Amino acid sequence: MPIVVGFVPTKEGRAALARAAEESALRSTKLVIVNSHRGGRDAVDVGPESATEKELASVLDDLKGRGIDTEVHALVRGNEPAEDLIAVAAEVDADFIVIGLRRRTPVGKLILGSNAQRVLLDSPCPVLAVKGEA
Repeated sequence: MPIVVGFVPTKEGRAALARAAEESALRSTKLVIVNSHRGGRDAVDVGPESATEKELASVLDDLKGRGIDTEVHALVRGNEPAEDLIAVAAEVDADFIVIGLRRRTPVGKLILGSNAQRVLLDSPCPVLAVKGEA
C-alpha cells in the first residue's frame, strides 16, 4: 500500500517528504505526494513556473533517481489541506500518512485551526508526524 505525504515548500514539508521517501524506499512502496492549496486557483501561484512547481519537479527528479515510485496530486480545489490529504489517503488505500509539524502558540492554534490535528483525528490510516528541522 502506498505512503501519502503532505508537501508544501517549507522546512516542515521538506522534513515530512524526506521521512516519507525513506519509508517508501525501505518498504518498496509507492510514494504519493499531496500538494494542496486551500484558496482555489485564483488565490495561489500555480503552473509550471511557480516556486512550488519548480521545487516539486526537482523533488520528483531526485526521487526517481533513487528508484522511488512517485505520484503527485497537486490539488487546487479550495479545500483545507487536511481534507485533501484524508481524501487522497482513502482513495489510494494508504498504509499511512506523513505530515510535518511546527510549533505554534496557543493563540495561533485557536485562530488558524490545526490541519495536523484534523489529519491525526480523521485519517483513515495511521499518521506519522515529523518535526521540521530547526
